[in-house]
Amino acid sequence: MSKRDLYEVLGLSRGASADEIKKAYRQLARQYHPDVNREDPDASEKFKEISEAYEILSDPQKRQAYDRFGHDAFDPTRGAGGFGGFDFDGGFGDIFDLIFGAGASRGRQRTGPQRGADREIRMEITFEDALFGVERDIQISRVEKCEPCKGTGAQEGSSINTCPTCKGSGQVRSAQSTPFGRFETVRTCNRCQGEGKIIEKPCTKCRGSGRVKQARTLNVRIPAGVDTGSRIRLQGEGEQGLRGGSPGDLYITLIVREHPRFKRDGTTLITQLKIDFVQAAMGDTIEIELPGGATHELNIPEGTQPGDVLTVRGKGVTHLHSQRQGDLKVIIQVSIPKKLSKRQREILSSFHEEDEKPNKRGIFEKFKDAMG
Repeated sequence: MSKRDLYEVLGLSRGASADEIKKAYRQLARQYHPDVNREDPDASEKFKEISEAYEILSDPQKRQAYDRFGHDAFDPTRGAGGFGGFDFDGGFGDIFDLIFGAGASRGRQRTGPQRGADREIRMEITFEDALFGVERDIQISRVEKCEPCKGTGAQEGSSINTCPTCKGSGQVRSAQSTPFGRFETVRTCNRCQGEGKIIEKPCTKCRGSGRVKQARTLNVRIPAGVDTGSRIRLQGEGEQGLRGGSPGDLYITLIVREHPRFKRDGTTLITQLKIDFVQAAMGDTIEIELPGGATHELNIPEGTQPGDVLTVRGKGVTHLHSQRQGDLKVIIQVSIPKKLSKRQREILSSFHEEDEKPNKRGIFEKFKDAMG
């Protein structure tokens, strides 16, 4: 089966910059990493394809060869046109060093510590939790160091021997003749799979990997002022690293549930308040309920109109990185009765008649008189 174009693998054009190549690789590597994407059976092959594409395109010399010859540049069956006999995993950088004059390449060490993968989970919280902050216990399942073997992969009392084939390096070097001369290639040791060590008796729990999947309970502190899309980073709570490498991090992406009465715009809270036309005309003081159960006495000025916005200072959302609070905006809705009693009609008629007579008294004084 023919290989896909490397630029297509990373979703890039041939004119992509080095930064664009690195950014595309990181995004795709996180998406298809086998430790993160266990549910996708093709994730391992996709990850390998992405890594191979980055291996070539991130190296200016290898990229130049690929742009000129395509995949034939690394095909051992193509003879001189393909730099015959060089395997992708075998450190074909040596021949490029000679052709482009960059000096001798020594391959890439594979046996050192490797940092564990980062993990990301989603957490749903209430509107009030986002406003005031909360602490939550969460349960996660992650790969950790195997306790019975202390991460060595060997049963207690059994020995771990240096691989006799690669002498502990995890790599095997071999000399090879090509049309360009004699070159040294480096490839992963098949006997120890690049570990540099051979376990006499593998641990029965982790089967020699040194890592097992464990369920853990973590306490998470969510600060006041977070919103949907906010991320909390728990350092060192991701997957366990390989060969003594540090663990990755855990990222928690928050999703805030909607509130039936309040909306949010940054640190500003917005709500609606329905009052009757008498309260709007004469003014009133109304006790309103705030998120979390607290109350506040809201002053309705005389002559308040439908759609007027009343501002309550300091009753909004706490700024995420400070103790300052935003404001509460109350949008006024005026309720007009659909049916009036005889007495109500008489009062409104009296008010209307008084309003049409020349009088220096204000409209609200006359309305108050009409209402008794």
